[in-house]
Amino acid sequence: MGMPVENSLAAFEYALSHGCDGFEFDVRHTRDGHNVLWHDPDWHGRQIAATDYSGLVDRDGTRLAALDDVLTQFGQRAYLDIELKVPGNEEAMVAALRVNPPQRRFIVSSFFPDILLRLHDLDRSLPLGFICDRKDALNMWRDLPVEVILPRHDFVRPPLIDEVHQLGRQIMTWTVNSPSKIRQLAEWGVDGLISDDPQLLCQTFDTE
Repeated sequence: MGMPVENSLAAFEYALSHGCDGFEFDVRHTRDGHNVLWHDPDWHGRQIAATDYSGLVDRDGTRLAALDDVLTQFGQRAYLDIELKVPGNEEAMVAALRVNPPQRRFIVSSFFPDILLRLHDLDRSLPLGFICDRKDALNMWRDLPVEVILPRHDFVRPPLIDEVHQLGRQIMTWTVNSPSKIRQLAEWGVDGLISDDPQLLCQTFDTE
């Protein structure tokens, strides 16, 4: 039996059952302002941003998971890395977290500085993370109101880790899918590792 589909509640259960502390997931918003979980702009041929939440149901009755589902089912059990894929629904994100705040640590992360700045304006206590996969954007983290920097794994080197820690922030990295890379990054002192394979991630540490 393979891993459940990504961004599903079953995938999150899978990650926790294999020893992970938490998980990352992608959030987009529907036409009527619901925060839903999916990586791509389209879901089963429907454009999420142009579809009401009630219309995001598969033929077998499966509904696209929503942020509220995660907060309710996992907010007391897991570290949540909530990635906002697109701007425009930051107010609803902040409101959802106020109504149902995660009881363990969490961050709201994004590739887009404007999203992070808007979230910070709405709630200065919100823990934020800046995701980066381009060298020209990497240096922006110093000027953003973020607690966590999340560069792609090939950008991570010991001097960057040291600088991030010296400035009182954390560094996590993605997507790390080889045991040797997992071990190297852990030895260098990153604060968190994101992998496509929870079982591989945990087994690598179990064999240390």
